[in-house]
Amino acid sequence: MTPSNLELAELLSREAESHEGRRERALRRAARMALTWPEEAAEAAGAGGRLTDFRGVGPWIAGFLEEWIEHAPDVGDPPPERASFLSMAEARRVLDGAPTWRTAIRGDLQVHTTWSDGRATLDEMAAAARALGHEYVGVTDHSQGLPIARGMDEETLLRELEEIDRANLGLRNEGFRVLRSLEMNLTPEGEGDMDPGALAKLDLVLGAFHSKLRLKEDQTDRYLAAIRNPEVHVLAHPRGRRYGVRRGLPADWERVVAEAERTGTALEVDCFPDRQDLDVPTLRLAAQAEVWISIGTDAHRPDELRSFELGLAAVELAGVPPERVLNLMPADEVAAWARE
Repeated sequence: MTPSNLELAELLSREAESHEGRRERALRRAARMALTWPEEAAEAAGAGGRLTDFRGVGPWIAGFLEEWIEHAPDVGDPPPERASFLSMAEARRVLDGAPTWRTAIRGDLQVHTTWSDGRATLDEMAAAARALGHEYVGVTDHSQGLPIARGMDEETLLRELEEIDRANLGLRNEGFRVLRSLEMNLTPEGEGDMDPGALAKLDLVLGAFHSKLRLKEDQTDRYLAAIRNPEVHVLAHPRGRRYGVRRGLPADWERVVAEAERTGTALEVDCFPDRQDLDVPTLRLAAQAEVWISIGTDAHRPDELRSFELGLAAVELAGVPPERVLNLMPADEVAAWARE
């Protein structure tokens, strides 16, 4: 058996533990990049392809990969901070077996622009989403409680909304819409950081935790408070996990899901490759209840919009009913759902 990209990512992560400095960073970066490789590296190598064509792989790292592909080691289970992730190659196999997801999706409900910490303008991100066949995109730049991401205060948000309105005027005849949205920073107590009057002007509000994400004590109360916050329509990247960095906050997810079902708050599948949050096992709990699911790439530049397939594969593997996925709705219905 040849190792999969996910197994190669695990082996690269373990190899990084034996190195320091630039070599350690290169191995860890290659491990993260392995999650995004569009085809299985072992299969490509067997067909005569060059491993150095894969992102994050130079000649030195290719040497490790060649050895592992030729003499596949027993990888075993990854540690919690690297568990329950999908590779892009695996996600595409899943979706090849369930092709209707790709055609049914209408929009992306979390992207960032240069109004906060994105690398592309609002117009550039909208154009890239249109090119992928989307009908809308939720521009969800950060709020003021996250200064490291150039979070916006109310005055700046209003200026961004003016730009969104101008963009939508130009896109009106193209069948595309930019949703007036925000990723609002939440305190550990589940409280937002923006004036309700400013939030009332939005189509969709994502609420997200960005602090105290390494706590080991049960955080169920934190989640329940956020879900009960009437200003929050979608709880974004709920677990707060990152591949190889942190395992995510512990909570009684059955209680969290039950409360999301009661309040009608959506839970997000963040498709960013090293987030994939919610993960498939937790997402299965949501699938068993009547919980709304929102999918967002968390893209900060146009090429990252393509990670949508990771989220689609996750909802397919978890058995989420299509009628509970917000992204299958037209833009007007998403906005109406949030108002209700």
